[in-house]
Order: sequence, then structure tokens, then C-alpha cells
Amino acid sequence: MARVTTKYVCNSCGYTSAKPLGRCPNCQAWNSFEEEVPTVTGGKTRSGGAGGYGGISGGKLTPLSTVGRREEPRMSSGISEVDRVLGGGLVAGGVTLIGGEPGIGKSTLLLQVADSVARAGGTVLYVAGEESLEQIRLRADRLGVTADIQLTRDTRAEHIAALMNEHKPALCIVDSIQTVTVEGEGAAGGVAQVRDGTSMLTRAAKETGTATVLVGHVTKDGTVAGPKVMEHIVDTTVFLETVGAFRLLRSVKNRFGQAGELGVFEMRGEGLIAIENPSAAFLAERPVGVPGSVVAATVDGQRPMLLEVQALASKTPYPNARRVVVGLDPRRVDVVLAVLERRLDLTLGGLDIYVNLAGGLKVLDPGLDLAVALAVYSAVVGRALPANVAVFGEVGLAGEVRSTVASQRRAEEAGRAGYKRLIVPPGLPGHTGVKSVEEAVGVVWQTAKA
Repeated sequence: MARVTTKYVCNSCGYTSAKPLGRCPNCQAWNSFEEEVPTVTGGKTRSGGAGGYGGISGGKLTPLSTVGRREEPRMSSGISEVDRVLGGGLVAGGVTLIGGEPGIGKSTLLLQVADSVARAGGTVLYVAGEESLEQIRLRADRLGVTADIQLTRDTRAEHIAALMNEHKPALCIVDSIQTVTVEGEGAAGGVAQVRDGTSMLTRAAKETGTATVLVGHVTKDGTVAGPKVMEHIVDTTVFLETVGAFRLLRSVKNRFGQAGELGVFEMRGEGLIAIENPSAAFLAERPVGVPGSVVAATVDGQRPMLLEVQALASKTPYPNARRVVVGLDPRRVDVVLAVLERRLDLTLGGLDIYVNLAGGLKVLDPGLDLAVALAVYSAVVGRALPANVAVFGEVGLAGEVRSTVASQRRAEEAGRAGYKRLIVPPGLPGHTGVKSVEEAVGVVWQTAKA
């Protein structure tokens, strides 16, 4: 006799339960459980001469050594920073999920990509699930889009897949996946709809060789809304976020390239404009000759950049001195302050210390330790660093300066930006290596006197 199985799924993380729960034990979301469409399972278990597998035999096995090597063909998005994040461009048959807060520029960026692909001769299918076609035309006029992009308001997954199979476009953009519906799977935006819609469109992309981009809503904590299985189905997941006056496009998963790549954009009237030299952009307003300002060579994801570490020390009016850290790891800053007090005899007990990573970025890079140490020391003693000095290095509890990842790339980025003198850990040829924070302080201010 057939048995009906009912289960409840969290629409935030995909956690399943036999009964509805007020709060998800996995992601702690409240009132997030939805009832799944019941599935019918057989009431009898198979038995026979083949044992518990019901006579089913295994499929064919393929040795790894016999599998051919094939590079997936790529297509340029027409925007260099997008190509960087995707690992070289859009992959034929690849599915990319892009998330970001409402109004951050996801639709704007994708319309610019669609225009570039269409002007290069590729057919583009744009599924408008949240806006009218007239709204898209208004945005296209504002952005200067001149290519003829094929638009549709039909958000049924079966129909989108059929359009992909019929027209075989080079690029398909679905804005957004939460508006896509699959017949018989409940309300749009539900767990089953999002999961099955993503699976169906991914299968269509693989069969037709269409590069597909899905726009995903995000929750209040910044993650893509819907079941986590959706992120496992797609090939690439990227997020668009706001940092100060800039937009950052960051990849967190990429089956066709390196995850962690970073693209920098600026929102203007004509759309999102790629920033080819983010180091210059982040250092554009740096004051020269001011104590407490240090240029640090850091790595965000896989991208080397130069950022300004700022420190300010002031006499505290409170019984306990304050420690305020913005954009850096507060625990690492506390360690650096302890090293300065213990190893350099720098008195910080009666001072409020403020440390800031200018530009609005948040970078948890141990290689910023030496920059923090020199910035705080500079702020306390009131002596500015030379204008042409950049630093990087991790600081240990003994006051030693340790090597960091991607040291060569950091040094090359500093050289391209015009910083002639680098204070770095030992072992990097052609640059000033220091073994301790005390030695770094001596080297920097001897250079200043010279």
C-alpha cells in the first residue's frame, strides 16, 4: 500500500523536518518552514535473488585516465572586471548566480553585459520577472544600450527552457530566480519552486550551451534567499556589495576558475563603471605627511591592493581607555597593541586608540599587522611616515615580522602604484626586509631622516 510522506523545509537554508518548527535549528530563522509537496513511496520493499537492491545492476564505469581534456569555451562579458571575477568570461553552458541587496545594481550590470554580448553578435534572452518591459526600456535608454535584446515576461521554467532550446541564445539572464515557477510545485518563491526551477534551467543551459545568469534575492544577513542546495546546483556564485562609494563584485564559488576574485566598480549615471586600478582609487584621498597614516599592501580574496591604514591616539577622559577598530580584525589589532607596549615600551594605557581601514573595506588579512603597528606608533609619537613607503607583514607575539601569502604579488602591486620603498618580512629580494617591529620602526624613520 502506498504511503504519503509529508516534510517541512526551511526556506532560508533548506533544512528538512518531519514537522513544522517555529525556529530553524540550522540557521535560526523564525517561521521559515514550508510544507513540501507530498511524495508517494512504495509500500512494499523489493526482494528477490539479487538481495536488497531489487535486481538493479550498476552502470558503466569510466577510468579517469580515459577521460578527454576539454576547456569549456568562454565568451567575454564586455566588462573587464566581470571577466576577472568569472575567471576569464562567461562559460558556454555555465550557470552563474548573482546576489546582492535591492537597488545595488545587479540588473544594471547585467543589462550592460547583455548589451556588450549582443553587440558582439550573440543572441541574448532576458527574462523580466520583476519589472515591466517598459521599465527595462527606460533603463536601457539611460545606460545607452543600443543592442536588440530579446525580452520576455514569461517566468514559467518550462517555457524559459523551451525558449532556450528553440533559439539557443548565447546568454540568458533570469531576473530573478525567485519569480520562476515550476508547474505543480506551490507558490512562486517557495523552497520547492526555487530549487526545481534552478535545476530545470541549469539542465537547459547544459543542453543548449547557453551561458545563464540567475539573479537571486538576499536575506537580511546578506546571503542568497532560498535553499542552500540552489548554490550547489549552479556553477558560479557571485555577490555584489557596497563599500563606500564603490561596488564590489566578489566570487565565492567558481567551478571554472579561481574563487575569491574581486572586481571593483563605481556607480555613475551611465551605469556601473569598472575601476581598472582600485589601489589608486582607494588611495586618492590619502593625506600626505600626516602621522598615523600608512600605505599597506594587502590581498582581498585573490586581488592585491594598496589600502590606507589610519590610526589616531588621544588622551582618554575615561577610567578605561577605548579601542575602536573599523575594517580590521579587532583581536589582531589588540595583539599588535600589546606587542607595541611590551616590545617597544610604548605607553598606551592612558590613550584612546582608533584604527581604521580607509575606504570602507573590511579586510581580515594578517599581512596588515605591520601597517597597524607603524600607524599606531606614528600616531603616538607624532611622526609621519615617508610618502613613498608601503608595508606588509604579519606580527607575532614575540614582536617578530612573519611572511604572508602572495608576498610577490603585493610587492608588484606596490611597485606599479609608484611606491619605491617596501618594508616587508625577510626573504623578499630587492626590498627592505625586517625581522621585528622594533627593526621596522628604526628602518622607517632612518629613511625619513635620509
